[in-house]
Amino acid sequence: MKPVLPHAQLDWDDQGRPRSRVFDDVYFSDQSGLDETRYVFLEQNRLAERFAALPAHGRLVIGETGFGTGLNFLCAWQLLEQHAVAGARLHFVSVEKYPLSPADLQRALALWPQLKPLADQLLTHYVAIHQGFQRIVLGNGRVTLTLLIGDALEQLPQLDAQIDAWFLDGFAPAKNPDMWTAELFVELARLAAPGSTISTFTSSGWVRRLLNAAGFKMKRTPGIGHKWEILRGEFLGWPQDVAPPLPDKPWFARPAPLTADRRALVIGAGLAGCATAASLAARGWQVSLLERHAEVAQEASGNPQGVLYLKLSAHGTALSQLIVSGFGYTRRLLETLQRGTDWDDCGVLQLAFNAKEAERQAQLAAAFPEDLVHWLDQPQAEIQAGIGLAHGGLYYPEGGWVHPPALCQAQAAQANIELLKHHEVLELRKVEGQWQALDGERVLASAPVVVLAGAAEIKRFAQSAELPLKRIRGQITRLPQTNESQALRTVVCAEGYVAPARLGEHTLGASFDFNSDDLTPTTAEHLGNLAMLKEISSDLVARLHINGLPPETLEGRAAFRCTSPDYLPIVGPLADREAFAEAYAALSKDARQVPDIACPWLDGLYVNSGHGSRGLITAPLSGELLAAWLDNEPLPLPKSVAEACHPNRFALRTLIRGK
Repeated sequence: MKPVLPHAQLDWDDQGRPRSRVFDDVYFSDQSGLDETRYVFLEQNRLAERFAALPAHGRLVIGETGFGTGLNFLCAWQLLEQHAVAGARLHFVSVEKYPLSPADLQRALALWPQLKPLADQLLTHYVAIHQGFQRIVLGNGRVTLTLLIGDALEQLPQLDAQIDAWFLDGFAPAKNPDMWTAELFVELARLAAPGSTISTFTSSGWVRRLLNAAGFKMKRTPGIGHKWEILRGEFLGWPQDVAPPLPDKPWFARPAPLTADRRALVIGAGLAGCATAASLAARGWQVSLLERHAEVAQEASGNPQGVLYLKLSAHGTALSQLIVSGFGYTRRLLETLQRGTDWDDCGVLQLAFNAKEAERQAQLAAAFPEDLVHWLDQPQAEIQAGIGLAHGGLYYPEGGWVHPPALCQAQAAQANIELLKHHEVLELRKVEGQWQALDGERVLASAPVVVLAGAAEIKRFAQSAELPLKRIRGQITRLPQTNESQALRTVVCAEGYVAPARLGEHTLGASFDFNSDDLTPTTAEHLGNLAMLKEISSDLVARLHINGLPPETLEGRAAFRCTSPDYLPIVGPLADREAFAEAYAALSKDARQVPDIACPWLDGLYVNSGHGSRGLITAPLSGELLAAWLDNEPLPLPKSVAEACHPNRFALRTLIRGK
């Protein structure tokens, strides 16, 4: 895949309005874009009354083709605030091939001062918007915006959602015929919820006929301004003469939503647990967060500095898609924390330390847009890093370091979350529809939903003991900053990494030990970390005055990473392993079969684990993924990626291999 044009190419007229250079068309009407949006999209979809009718935990899902300047989105959000009760939510899913750059978006939205409070929130979080699914949470969790960056006919087939109202927007059919196609309208029908509505500013007869053929009942209605007529309609159901979409494979289908009792236990208060608790709490769930230590983020999530490190693939793998989406989500979350002590977007430089790595990096630089990653030769890399380097490498300008405990603390402190410290769960039991967490005979807490987020420790529970999680010990070394080491301006990685100082200390790491179960830091691994530092920069070694330090005086900490065999996290609902093998036994003879048997779920039991050394990038978005499953919302990731992370993948592989 070649890099998309990173951003829309715009011209601005004398009144400051944007026009697309590619499509030679305006983003909104000359008369009044605001009135047109409200009339064509909000009124024709009856959004004011539908927002007013939402119950406290209800939500409306709007889908849109063509995010553009975000004007339709902001108007819908404003209408929600005017008409919906507290606790009601808006989900807005919009596809956009050429997103505006942050500077252009700011300039375009400045035309609408009446939307400024909402536009300012959007602009604050409009960072790290890259190809694929990008989730943005606004209004303290009340509004969820999922941008699908790319071609509509590549992105929408990957969307798992039920859309209540469609905004069919985008440049005029005459200017952008590639979008207004029968294939697109079939996709809108596939995603339409029962009774879904749709509206568009065009009144073209062929657009109306194609939408009717896809199962919408469209009618012309008077237009606004210089538009004589527009179209609006509703979804009647899948047309009889069109082959229906294939149903989900039962082992990846969504479990039936649980009762109205929106309470959950989350076991483990590291990155995965705190993110899961925060995503559920934002949706009005009452969450008990159980942690065996005296504070959150005491194990692998407790390092002083973690790196927003993007190990991508040029081949668009599930892991690479997850990393790009997860990186963007985490990067936007950090905007609410304290820059300099909690995080810093100082950039990340990945050195091409041998020929094989240089070749891999050249492929990546060609496959992704420059604002995500670009190549720096050795002199440029030295200037960027501020220290002497032997190699050039890939530079990620939006990357940086994070103090993971700060992120965990901020998430665990949200409303609707009760943090239960010194609560070590040893057993799980299901009693009368409630999951009980026990530490022996004593019930610590109970709820209809439980999420296991305690890394490899979740293997202690009978229900999740079969998950193939393994622990890998990692040790970091803490080095005092010197006057000379202050020159380091960016995170630099090779086999290990070193970060610019936080509170007077650099973090250096991290070792990989597959065999040790002891978490006492060792001098041998400190020396190993220092050897990695020499590979990164002998200049930095000199600046840190390391050579005179007695190795036994070095300080650091060790923790276990937790990984799966395919290096993807394990996120989603858990099935009963024995019943699963029985229900789908036919797969061991013919892997192409799809037995029409509902998956034997362990109702209400979910997992968020196996994030390895990428937890900062994958765990927060995985919390959103779990919340979307539990609340039957649009998924924040492509369906194929969600399936690639699904706990059932292992039971499925075992069956198919006939083991």
